[in-house]
Amino acid sequence: MVKGTSRRVIVVDSPDPKLFEQAIFIVKNDAFSQEGVTSQQVLGEACRIARSCAAPQTLQPPVWRRVPLWGWIAGAAAIAAAVMAAVL
Repeated sequence: MVKGTSRRVIVVDSPDPKLFEQAIFIVKNDAFSQEGVTSQQVLGEACRIARSCAAPQTLQPPVWRRVPLWGWIAGAAAIAAAVMAAVL
């Protein structure tokens, strides 16, 4: 919806263009009225936020995927040996 008021926007190209082309930030009207806030600082903050949102999320795989195959084989052998020792 357009109200008829002008807005300041910052358009930042996506650092990871696989999904998004650009990020658009709408700047508050009073952002530059604060003391010591420059347009470079606002632009830098917008770029920092865009980079942090595009950073890959590091999700750890489940435990069963982190154990190597030799670990599963050694575990199965140990369980089999314990069962055999208990039975005999």
